Amino acid sequence: MARPPRVAVIGSANTDLITFTDRFPRAGETLFGQRFDLGFGGKGANQAVAARLCGAEVLMLAKVGDDLFGQATISNFASFGIDTSHVKVVPGVSTGAAAILVEPNGDNRIIVVKGANDELRASDIDAAAPQLRQADTIILQFEVPLETVYHAVHFARTHGIRCIVNPAPALPADLTRLADADYLIPNETEAEQLSGCSVGSLDQARDCASQLLRHGFRRVVLTLGSRGSLLAGAQALTHVAPYQVTPLDTTGAGDAFIGSLAVFLAEGLSETDALAAANLYAALSTTRVGTQKSFPTRAELDRERARRARS
Repeated sequence: MARPPRVAVIGSANTDLITFTDRFPRAGETLFGQRFDLGFGGKGANQAVAARLCGAEVLMLAKVGDDLFGQATISNFASFGIDTSHVKVVPGVSTGAAAILVEPNGDNRIIVVKGANDELRASDIDAAAPQLRQADTIILQFEVPLETVYHAVHFARTHGIRCIVNPAPALPADLTRLADADYLIPNETEAEQLSGCSVGSLDQARDCASQLLRHGFRRVVLTLGSRGSLLAGAQALTHVAPYQVTPLDTTGAGDAFIGSLAVFLAEGLSETDALAAANLYAALSTTRVGTQKSFPTRAELDRERARRARS
């Protein structure tokens, strides 16, 4: 039997504080929310959990604070079977936190306090080098210092490891230092920030992806929410259709997509098949409340894929 895919996630770990409300408040306005939920999140942590639930062996590189959320975050990773040997506690610093507002249609607004995530350094990557060299894929995001991201991209290219960069949240970045990544995967907002192009239509998304390719990227994948995803390479641009679901909470759907995609690519699926499977995995995550707790298991995904193939 082939070994499971090995995925290393270098990134953020947060505590999510989620409020469900009828509408977003205006400036200076106080509203009564409908309900509240507290969970574990952070783009890096979410992607690690998604990859693990899809069947990968996962190594997490992250920093947490010495507050009450820090050890709980490490224990949460361990509960999924994620390797926490390089999740370190930073004294005197808070664990990252995200305040999330969710409307009835599933739309969300998020404010993130980086906390200990800002303490993840290039030296932490070097310290984990023996384990990282065993990975099939390294996943990165922008909730840790960009210099750390650039260093990790260079590390992955040097050692021939597939590298996925999720430029989230949208920040000004040196694209030339990211271009060695195998996949750049922004959502619509992030793609607009990086390219200066609008992504209001599928044709505009194609133009945006082409613009990003001109910066030297091998592959660009735009995640388009209810419109599916778009794969752009030197030879072709391919739209991968979405799966229809009734969303309850879209928080974390992009992380579900990226974490699962890393597994499907490592398993040897074609790019379009891997994107289609990741589209479904992300769609299913929106039918439940929360981030990590909304992610389906691999068995649930496979059953849903089989059901839809029969219908």
